[in-house]
Amino acid sequence: MRPITIACAAAGLLAASLAGCASTPAPKTETMTATTTTATPPIAAKRDYKVTSPAGTRNDEYYWLRDDSRKDPDVIGYLEAENAYKEAMLAHVQPLENKLYDEMIARIKQDDASVPYRKRGYWYYSRFMTGSEYPVFARKAGSLEAAEQVMLDVNVLAKGFEFFQVGAFEVSPNDRILAYAEDSVGRRQWVIRFKDLVTGETLPDRITNAEAGIAWAADNRTVFYTEKDPETLLGFRVRRHVLGTDAKDDPVVYEEQDKSFYTGVGTTKDDKYIIIVSDSTISTEMRYADAADPAAFKVLFPRERDHEYDADHLDGRWIIRTNWQAPNFRLMEAKVGEESDRGKWREVLPHRADAFIHGFDVFKGFLAISERSGGLRKIRIRPLTTGEDFFISSDEAAYTAGLGQNAEIDTEVVRYTYTSLTTPNSTYDYNIRTGEKTLLKRDPVLGDFDPANYTTEFAWATARDGQKVPVSIVYRKGFKRDGTAPLMQYAYGSYGISTDPAFSVSRLSLLDRGFVYAIAHIRGGQEMGRRWYDDGRLLRKQNTFTDFIDVTRFLVQQGYADPKRVFASGGSAGGLLIGAVANLAPGDYRGLVAHVPFVDVVTTMLDESIPLTTNEFDEWGNPKDRKYYEYMLSYSPYDNVAKQDYPAMLVTTGLWDSQVQYYEPAKWVARLRARKTDSNPLLFRTTMEAGHGGKSGRFQRFREVAEEYSFVLDQAGIRE
Repeated sequence: MRPITIACAAAGLLAASLAGCASTPAPKTETMTATTTTATPPIAAKRDYKVTSPAGTRNDEYYWLRDDSRKDPDVIGYLEAENAYKEAMLAHVQPLENKLYDEMIARIKQDDASVPYRKRGYWYYSRFMTGSEYPVFARKAGSLEAAEQVMLDVNVLAKGFEFFQVGAFEVSPNDRILAYAEDSVGRRQWVIRFKDLVTGETLPDRITNAEAGIAWAADNRTVFYTEKDPETLLGFRVRRHVLGTDAKDDPVVYEEQDKSFYTGVGTTKDDKYIIIVSDSTISTEMRYADAADPAAFKVLFPRERDHEYDADHLDGRWIIRTNWQAPNFRLMEAKVGEESDRGKWREVLPHRADAFIHGFDVFKGFLAISERSGGLRKIRIRPLTTGEDFFISSDEAAYTAGLGQNAEIDTEVVRYTYTSLTTPNSTYDYNIRTGEKTLLKRDPVLGDFDPANYTTEFAWATARDGQKVPVSIVYRKGFKRDGTAPLMQYAYGSYGISTDPAFSVSRLSLLDRGFVYAIAHIRGGQEMGRRWYDDGRLLRKQNTFTDFIDVTRFLVQQGYADPKRVFASGGSAGGLLIGAVANLAPGDYRGLVAHVPFVDVVTTMLDESIPLTTNEFDEWGNPKDRKYYEYMLSYSPYDNVAKQDYPAMLVTTGLWDSQVQYYEPAKWVARLRARKTDSNPLLFRTTMEAGHGGKSGRFQRFREVAEEYSFVLDQAGIRE
């Protein structure tokens, strides 16, 4: 590896200023050209490496940046040099970053708490203390006026760790033992621990390298969990653990043989059955066992290619969400014991071509259904005896309504959440008998925030093949569609995950500085139903990228954006989108932000030792098949870096990322540096103590957002 020279120290604003790397902040907001900072970027060495496959061989000159041990001094040195270069290049906007961070934190109610929910006579909730990075999980017995019992103070657990996260937790049926999953690395190799909530003692039982999900048997001493493959991190083996025994001796109750399937455990809502779920991109198989006697698991319905389903138990029958002869899913029911005979399934809610069923929740007298129609996510109530279906209403043009925490089954009240681009996340209880809607909490936004100062729109952009692509838009009132405003456009567009219009407290810092913010609901998600997803995966993946570009051009044409100040961001598979757009339409964007981007598509999908590879052949294709190899190669961002001008770019990753390995963006940035023909900044940040989700602390995450926004604002010529 060649020596790396960085002209500007990253030791602080004063040092950078003395080195000539920082500009003096303007006393007020004004539009300028972007500042150019003088620093020498790191240059990664080229070392030939042949990536072979049945469909072809490619040279990967930066393959050496892959270090599974994460200890190679050359690799770590390169990543640290990139971090230092990024710091030097952004030193002149450090005051703006600090101001943005302070703005975001000032809007947050620090001593905040979630809305309590009731389960088996206890009220459960989480809360934050002023200045704390992590939540406290607590409960009260009987009523909300009872004394608080702290179950976990994550601030205490996190002491001494640079990263710490508590995943899922479950309380035993007798409400005494808490099982919880913790991660102190960011690799999502969870450690399951147990705490006696009566004595406060943390039990000696310790289960390592597990998925976060936990399922209790009815005896209050047996739990089921999923073991991960230590190399691929694939959850594949379900084990049974009895408290007080050595986890090394835990017996295997199920092992998934097909590496394209994920495996997890859970319980039905009524706690009657333990569930094992195996699912791939396009297929599902569930097993169940009586929680009172979980000696043997029975297949609910055997797996079939292209059949996805999920089920919950209600009064002796299964309610089944299925896409059998129903691409957008429908709801069926079957008596326990008859579920494997599809001829005995009975329809509860039929399939509709114009409505997609995301999920459902069971109650004694009704079903609450999460449905998407007209591009928006809504809640449908389906009475189980008499009466017609109806929706819980909304007054906004673009919004998201989702099912909330509904732990009790014998109730006529459904809890749901509501948000829009202008309305903070709100929690409601809705009485299906009386129609009474009770607002329990709207996330507070401190300071001078007034939702009346912002406007949201829902528009349709025409893609190049004639498809209408929905777009959610928000801006501050006073905005004029005259083509002078900067634009930030976001999308995800993979795995059938829909990007719903939701409120963001940090986004206000862009809107208040004149930005228009748009979410492009592109193909690859399921905003318009299953067809929308199928049209954005496998051999139709290019639709995802061209939809995004066509939305950008629509917004510019309609006067929402200054064509010289258009920005875009995305993360993970959305980072793949940003990488593809950078190659396909670099001239349409002033700047791009790619978080933890999946950019080395072909090499990653050829390597079945990498986490997630085998599970995703039905999403991207298997490149061992020449048809998929050539198609994936046609859009893979890393493989299509060209000798051309690129926009200003900020790329991020986490050293311990388990979903998209750090070396994908590292290699991509190295190749971009070697081939791009422009002088626009290309900045790369590796968070050395985090994984896919970034830093773990409540406020640390806002620091990362502030960095992104200061980069974007600087490139837009807006600084203070």
